Amino acid sequence: MTWLTVGIVGASGYTGGELLRLLLAHPGVEVTQATSESSIGAFVYQRHPHLRGQTTLRFIGRDGLQPCDVLFLALPHGEAQGDIERYAGLAPRIIDLSADFRLRDGAAYSRYYENAHSAPHWLGRFVYGLPELHREALREANYASGVGCNATATTLATWALVRAGLLKADQPIISDVKVGSSEAGRSPSESSHHPARAGVVRPFQMTGHRHAAEVRQALAPCGDYDVRISVTSVEMVRGAAAAVHVTLPAGLAERDLWSAYRAAWNDEPFVRVVHERTGFHRHPEPRLLAGTNYADVGWEYEPATGHTVLMCAIDNLGKGAAGSAVQSMNLMCGFEERTALTFGGIYP
Repeated sequence: MTWLTVGIVGASGYTGGELLRLLLAHPGVEVTQATSESSIGAFVYQRHPHLRGQTTLRFIGRDGLQPCDVLFLALPHGEAQGDIERYAGLAPRIIDLSADFRLRDGAAYSRYYENAHSAPHWLGRFVYGLPELHREALREANYASGVGCNATATTLATWALVRAGLLKADQPIISDVKVGSSEAGRSPSESSHHPARAGVVRPFQMTGHRHAAEVRQALAPCGDYDVRISVTSVEMVRGAAAAVHVTLPAGLAERDLWSAYRAAWNDEPFVRVVHERTGFHRHPEPRLLAGTNYADVGWEYEPATGHTVLMCAIDNLGKGAAGSAVQSMNLMCGFEERTALTFGGIYP
């Protein structure tokens, strides 16, 4: 297996900690540097206590970065784009976990993030880092963007039926996402558009939630979908659970839906269909996915009216951020795609 050196810029936040946890266990890489402007000189485990005994790495400042094979950027939104030329000079492969390079269109970025992009000529160089939709492009990519956790849950909830042609673009996709407190970041300023406390709701907007832009972009090959997202923080730390309300044709049979889900997901290593008739765990549950790179998807369908709820649960720090980033790295660097990502969670 190829052995690569890896650096993480902005490694003291929750996402940086999750990257460290995954990469320290990766047999093909060595994490050689991790930055934190607020913790220069401190041991990594002093900010991430679960890594005590796993590493003796100390934080450095960004000015001390040295060349490496892969550079992960885990900075607050808006910071990576201003220094992307420098980072590209340090590493041939970059994976940015912020929102800076998720959208391919500079005008869309300005609309959703309310600022002009400072490096719009770089937008087309990044592949959107959701392997389930862009696996082959990632194999050839030098630059990959991160994914929004709410966008990931909404996209994976809907993709099987969009792909099968059962979910048309002539109706709104209304995604109600329940999230854990970690989605706000270590401090609210790390991700100011997320609700930071349990019960805080970001109201429905026609297309105003930033992650809606990602979902529209992801589904665009199949149509111009009207995506609306609402986010509520609930009493959990990790997790994002999307309940997506749509209307399908009336009179479908269960086998029609099963056929669409199997066609989309049977060959995917990290997407599991959870749709049981009986038992305690009939639908996707985020608490079963903490620490994993899995996404569980399912549905409830009413044949008489066609009203349908499409569901997806993920760990917002895992499949919704660091997990997908490491999965993208595996594809970009020629590693087996599941490397360091097979942890299955804890139950009970």
